[in-house]
Amino acid sequence: MDLQDRMLGHFLESIETQRKAAADLTAVIQIAGETMVNCLLSDGKILSCGNGGSAGDAQHFSAELLNRFEKERPGLPAIAITTDSSTLTAIANDYDYIEIFSKQVSALGQGNDILLAISTSGNSPNITEAIKSAHNRGMRIVALTGNDGGTMADLMSPEDIEIRVPSDRTARIQEAHLVIIHCLCDYIDTKLFGGDEG
Repeated sequence: MDLQDRMLGHFLESIETQRKAAADLTAVIQIAGETMVNCLLSDGKILSCGNGGSAGDAQHFSAELLNRFEKERPGLPAIAITTDSSTLTAIANDYDYIEIFSKQVSALGQGNDILLAISTSGNSPNITEAIKSAHNRGMRIVALTGNDGGTMADLMSPEDIEIRVPSDRTARIQEAHLVIIHCLCDYIDTKLFGGDEG
């Protein structure tokens, strides 16, 4: 197989996934963005988690809120619970890897907070446990998933929001998740601080 053709295929498949996601998901992304804005206006914070590439996405989202996205503005309260290696390894060693996020959510989460739970398959056990802990704390969930939503879809309450990318390929789902994260950051900034200036 010609490797340049293979690379072109990745671009074309990504473009098609993004086109379908744009058609299917903009309304639910707006609902998620509004939910996050209301959380922040109520002195809540957004905790985020994921594994692997999704951990990177959780950290990306948190950094964009806490520091800045595209405009100068005050930092916003967001914590990626994927980043503290001492905490993660202590929980995994003393208890179980499945609890690495749920124990942090139980300790840090409050009723007016949101958990941004990211999993391309929707089946990550440590993410589903984090969702259960968030519900126990009275938190709402914004879930970024793909494929059929996996077990996470079954855990969503009526107050939760699932943004499910219409693809079954991990790379394509991750690419769409990044655009969704940027859409959420832009929505939050625009609603809270107005204007389109960079």
